[in-house]
Amino acid sequence: MNTAEYLIKRLEELGVNDIFGLPGDYNFNLLYAVENNPNTKWIGCTNELNAGYAADGYARIRGYGAIITTYGVGELSAINAIAGCSAENVPVVSIVGVPATKCISNKTCVHHNFQEVNYYACYEAHKPLVAAWAFLTRDNAKVEIDRVLKVMVKEKKPVYIAVPVDIAKMEISDKEVSYDWTSDEEVLKLVSSKIAAKINNSKKPVILGDVLVKRFDARIEYKEFVEKTGIPVTNFLMGTNLIDMDYEKYLGGYYSKFKNPAAEKAVNETDCLIAVGPVYTDLNAFGFNLPYKINNHIAIYGTYTYVDGERYNNVKMADVLDAAIKLIDKKDITVEKLPIGYTPKIGTAQALTSEYIYPRLQEFIKENDIVIAETGIIPHGVAPMKFPHNTELQTQTLWGSIGWGTPAALGVCLAKPNSRVVLITGEGSHQLTAMEIGNMLRRNIKPIIIVLNNNGYTIERVLSESPQDKFNDIMQMNYSKFARVFEGDVWSTRVNTEEDFDKALKVTQIMNKMCYIEICTDSMDMPKLTKDLISNFRANNKLTEKSTPEQYCISPQESLEEDKTKRTSIEFETVVHKGILED
Repeated sequence: MNTAEYLIKRLEELGVNDIFGLPGDYNFNLLYAVENNPNTKWIGCTNELNAGYAADGYARIRGYGAIITTYGVGELSAINAIAGCSAENVPVVSIVGVPATKCISNKTCVHHNFQEVNYYACYEAHKPLVAAWAFLTRDNAKVEIDRVLKVMVKEKKPVYIAVPVDIAKMEISDKEVSYDWTSDEEVLKLVSSKIAAKINNSKKPVILGDVLVKRFDARIEYKEFVEKTGIPVTNFLMGTNLIDMDYEKYLGGYYSKFKNPAAEKAVNETDCLIAVGPVYTDLNAFGFNLPYKINNHIAIYGTYTYVDGERYNNVKMADVLDAAIKLIDKKDITVEKLPIGYTPKIGTAQALTSEYIYPRLQEFIKENDIVIAETGIIPHGVAPMKFPHNTELQTQTLWGSIGWGTPAALGVCLAKPNSRVVLITGEGSHQLTAMEIGNMLRRNIKPIIIVLNNNGYTIERVLSESPQDKFNDIMQMNYSKFARVFEGDVWSTRVNTEEDFDKALKVTQIMNKMCYIEICTDSMDMPKLTKDLISNFRANNKLTEKSTPEQYCISPQESLEEDKTKRTSIEFETVVHKGILED
C-alpha cells in the first residue's frame, strides 16, 4: 500500500475511525486514503482550529484522535489545539500534507510559503508542542510513522507527521508493528514494594485521583486500588467522578479551602498521599495550597512513578496500581461522610442565577451522560455537582482555551454516538467556534447544548480593574435563533426564569434532535466557588514568606532531568491581570 494508506490503516487499528480537518491541495492524497478505507470517515470542519478541538474531544473518549491539514496556513491555524492536547495529555496526531520533495529540495516558492522560502518553519514550530515529530522522505516513511505513533501511544501526547504529496503516494511495506510497550519488570517490582511499605506504615493515608488516570486508560485498576486498599479518596477538578460518588470512602472533590473541609483536612494532614495521575495547577487544584510537594509522597504518573522524591521510569500506571494492590494491607479507616452535591431547588418565576442553574443541572444529568464544561466560570458551578454513576465530565482546565467546548462536543459525539452529550458553554466562548453547530446538524448529531448568556466575559470582568471595562463586552446575538440558521433538525429556545429553564430541560427528554437552550443571567452572576476564589486571589496576590518557587513547580514534566538540564533559577510570570494569580 502507499504511505497515506498505511498511515490511515495504523490509525484505524488504534480506534481512530473519524478523522477531522480541512481539505487543501497538498493533502488530497491523504484524504483519498481516509475515504477509500472502509473503516474510516472524513469529518470536514469549518476551520482547522475547530478540527483540532474536535480531534481533542474525540481522543478523550476513544483514546486517540487525528487531524489532517494543509501546509502552512492550515497547520498553523490548528496549532493552538495541538498545544492544548500537549498540555492535557490528549494523544492526537497532526498530519500535514506538504509540497512535493522536488519543491522542497529546490526551495521553490509555491503557495502557502514565505518569500524567503523555508519549508521547515512550521515543522520546527511544532517541535516544542508535540512528543514526537517526523518529516517523511523516500527513505524513512514507514520507520518514522511507526516511531512517532509508538511515542503517541506510550506518552499519551500529540505528535506531528509532515507528508509530502509525492511521498503520500509512494508504495511502502505494510508489515505490522506493535505500538504497545511493557513496564520494566525490575523497576515495577521495586517501586510497588516501596509504595506498599510506605502505605502499610502510614496512619492517615489518602488517595488523590486526577485526569491522567483517564488519559492512560487505568480507570479499572484505579477503582480496584481504591476499593481494595480501603483508603479514603478524593480528586482534583479534572478527576471528577473517577470513583462513584456514593462510595463509602469517597470524601468528595478537593477544592482546597474554598469548599469541602473533609477533603481539605485529609489531604493537608496526611502522612502518605497517594496521588494517581495528578496535574497540579492553579485552577485544577484551586490554588497551590498543599503544604508539601506531591512527588515527595507517592505520585503515580502514566509512564513513571515517584516515591519519597525518587523517580522510577518505564512503568505503566495501570501496572503499578495492579502490582501494589497485592502487597498492601487493607486499611480500616472511618470516614465521616459529608453531603456531596447541591441541595435540590424548586423553580419559581424568578430570574435565573447560578444558585439555581447548577443544582437544577445536577438533577438533569443522568447515568452514562458525557458532560462538557467550557472553560471560565462554568467548571466552578459544575465541579461541585453530584454526578450519577458512569457520568463523564470533560473540561480543558489547564490549557483553558475559550471556544474549545463546542468543537470538542462534536468530537465526543462522534467518538461515542450512543451516549447523551451535554455541552455547557458561555456565549463568549461559544462565539469563537459556534459554526461547528452546522457540522453537528449536517451529521445528524444530537447533543444538548446549553449556552450561558451573561452579556460578555464575566470571568474577565471580575479579574479586571472594573467590571465595566469595555474590552470585556462582546457583540450580543440571539443564540436560540442562531441555532436555526443552519439546515438541520434542531429545537431551540431562550429562557430567563427558573420555571422556563425547568420546562426547557423537560422538553429535551422527549426530543429526538439537537436541543439548544440559551439561558440568560445578569452579567455579574457567577457560582459561589468563583466568588470565593476571586476574593482569595485578590487578598493573596503576593507570595507569602513561607512560599517558595520549588513548592509550586512540581509538574509531571520533571523529565528535564533526563536531558541533564538543571534549573538554577525559576521565574514566575503574572498569569492574570494585576498579578491576582501571582502565587
